[in-house]
Amino acid sequence: MDLSYIINELGEDREHYFNAIAPPIIQTSNFRFNKVDELRAAFADEMSTYLYSRGLNPTVDILRKKLAALDEAEDCLVFNNGAAAIFAAVLANVKTGDHIVSVSKPYSWVQRMFDVILPRFGITTTYVDGRKTENYIAATKPNTTFYYLESPNSWDFAMQDIKAVASYAKTKNIITLIDNSYCTPLYQQPLKMGIDMTMQTATKYIGGHSDTLGGVLCSTHAMIKKIFDSEYLNIGSGIQPFNAWLLIRGLRTLPVRLERINQTTKQVVEFVKQHPAVSRIIYPFDEGFEQYALAKKQMKEAPGLFSFYLKANSRQQIVTFCESLQHIQMAVSWGGHESLLLPKCAGIKNEEFDASNPEHQLVRLYVGLEEAAYLINDLKQAFEKAELGRS
Repeated sequence: MDLSYIINELGEDREHYFNAIAPPIIQTSNFRFNKVDELRAAFADEMSTYLYSRGLNPTVDILRKKLAALDEAEDCLVFNNGAAAIFAAVLANVKTGDHIVSVSKPYSWVQRMFDVILPRFGITTTYVDGRKTENYIAATKPNTTFYYLESPNSWDFAMQDIKAVASYAKTKNIITLIDNSYCTPLYQQPLKMGIDMTMQTATKYIGGHSDTLGGVLCSTHAMIKKIFDSEYLNIGSGIQPFNAWLLIRGLRTLPVRLERINQTTKQVVEFVKQHPAVSRIIYPFDEGFEQYALAKKQMKEAPGLFSFYLKANSRQQIVTFCESLQHIQMAVSWGGHESLLLPKCAGIKNEEFDASNPEHQLVRLYVGLEEAAYLINDLKQAFEKAELGRS
């Protein structure tokens, strides 16, 4: 399906809403019925029609159709955020006594689910270095029913061989879920590589404006129906119409924003890589990246996000660097119009900082839509104020 058609036309039956170019926000909690039997049918299968906006809603459905098509998936659900999407996908497919294999150091709220919530119901998790497929295989037990992947993740960009992990999982009837937020479906399509469910946080690139949250879960009709009928409706974590409308708006410019971000990122990466204040960068499309060959094989591009290690003698130098930035803002997340920086030491107490520990020197940078020179000059003056890179 053509990308331009998906973004601009798919799901938009404009003759149903006065031929308006922009779809309406159907801001309603419920829907009327003229026939008792029609209402009865809706009760029997809430995914077959509009009954209550906790389930289906026309504005949300436009978004669902577009996002499913981008992933080349049969169907899609959109949640209030990415954590909710992952939670529902896992909860729908595990039971007491099951075992999960997950990449090590997953997204914090995923790890909390694995470590705190699921053990209360007799479900255990083993964490593995997902860079080697054999680690998934070695950790698999007779009661393993679920694999969780993040490729790449959003700090050190560790990757899994998606096709290899998915292929092995299928031989054991193990359900697979991947967080594909870094690449979006435009630059990586895990379902085509054999993954059962793919998730992306629409808060990032899909929204693109840092003004709404969202989580996308794509899979087969059967899997989406299974999750909809239970976890989606029961937890009530579906996205609201206005937020869905914002994400539709964000989709309109997704390809051009990613293209611009890619071009700028390459220039900023090259500057940071060469700067004497930096010991090493981590960027999937840098030839020095450990999994560069796999990145080029699985991903079309590596948009926006990369990390680097500073040569700091103290935590204060890192603090000075971050607080001296005039245009790059310090915040979590990524994917919006604005460039963002996140230092690892923000989660480390002063007395625990160790200048000899590379992890304490790590900084993550997201490149937004600003001009490359604008960002490079900002980084340059912040390096100087922190007296980083001086002999």
